Amino acid sequence: MLTRRAFAACALCAAGGFLATAAEAQTPGLRRILMKRTDGPIDGYETLEMRVEFDPGTVVPRHTHPGVESGYVLEGDIELSVEGETPIALRAGEAFQVPTARPHSARTGAAKTVLADTYVVEKGKPLASPA
Repeated sequence: MLTRRAFAACALCAAGGFLATAAEAQTPGLRRILMKRTDGPIDGYETLEMRVEFDPGTVVPRHTHPGVESGYVLEGDIELSVEGETPIALRAGEAFQVPTARPHSARTGAAKTVLADTYVVEKGKPLASPA
């Protein structure tokens, strides 16, 4: 039986369009907040615009997305490691892109980090999967 608090929390998540994935559920300190969802740009895909927040010192394990991730660092800093590329350190005001299905991981610095991310992904697939 759901308590009122649990029911309210579930209702808030559903109303906010929150996307929880297996990879995210296992990553303490990471929050993805859906701002806008749009069909397209082609059949079978959707575009998700999100605010991604990280607590200081968050480590995001290797994972993939079923489409392209484009991001912009709004505040804080993050080290992004994309398979086949040299890790890059990104600060507020810098942007990045991760190709479709390319394994990647991240680590934030000592301050809260916030990204504006756009995902163009296959509809109906989990946003993130462990790699």
